[in-house]
Amino acid sequence: MILAAGLTPAWQHILRFDSLRVGEVNRAAEAHWCASGKVLNVGIALAQLGGDCRLISPLGNDVAEPVQQELITLGVKPVLIDAQQPTRVCTTLIDSAGGAITELVENAQPLPPDCLAEFACVYAELASHAELVVLSGSLPARTPVSFYRDLLAVTPCGVVLDARGPELLEALPCRPLVVKPNREELVRTLNRPLDDEAALLAGMRELNDRGAQWVVITAGKHAVWVSSAQEVFRLQPMAIDRVVNPIGCGDCLAAGTAWGISQGHEVVEAVRIGIAAAAQNAAQLLPGRLDARQALQQANLVGRELVAG
Repeated sequence: MILAAGLTPAWQHILRFDSLRVGEVNRAAEAHWCASGKVLNVGIALAQLGGDCRLISPLGNDVAEPVQQELITLGVKPVLIDAQQPTRVCTTLIDSAGGAITELVENAQPLPPDCLAEFACVYAELASHAELVVLSGSLPARTPVSFYRDLLAVTPCGVVLDARGPELLEALPCRPLVVKPNREELVRTLNRPLDDEAALLAGMRELNDRGAQWVVITAGKHAVWVSSAQEVFRLQPMAIDRVVNPIGCGDCLAAGTAWGISQGHEVVEAVRIGIAAAAQNAAQLLPGRLDARQALQQANLVGRELVAG
């Protein structure tokens, strides 16, 4: 069983326009509501890939019923903790004519201490039976910066940690199996520019030195960098004919990587599967709707180059 866990789910509103004109009245050609946010995207992607996925997340009662029903329908086994407040709404605006995709993000509100305590308690029980854990998302305001570190401390299996900033640095001594910030997040985490390849690799190696067994750095459609204490790889994603909706691509990369590891692949090969999963996601309107056979086939199209080691 793979456990997806995180504190920042969202109720996603996706609006597609034939042509979007800023400052004018626009009527959507399509409108969809769906479960989203990093933790829910990861859980959906894992289940769609065919994994046995348990999921734990706080969620407001305002959307608990439709989110739970959607997750179950998609094969996820959710444990939803009462967040004691409404769930944030994020909105995606897709301009079919111009190709621009705009994301309006509502920040997650602080969670009550008893909600965080219940989450940590349930997490510890679920993690004790997990083969692998994917922890993802930023921490809501006023959450202790040590929250992820404390979860890793009670996790007996490998962890894929998709986080950034102080909470990422705090968790590194617990030696997560994989950490996956994107390049911009790594810049903010280390608080210094990473303008060239040498600076980027130095930043990745710093995370390895602090405890990350593997570091995966993404940058949209550009090369994905993967490092351990001994090796550095550059992985080149395949070209995508048409991007429909990129929301959730990073989450699908994390999920595909975790699923690949659970299937017995070494980490670098698992990241190639994750890259293929992200490409699948970009070509679809709703996040996380993946196909394992396609991901495995397309992973072979991802370039792999050993840069150091």
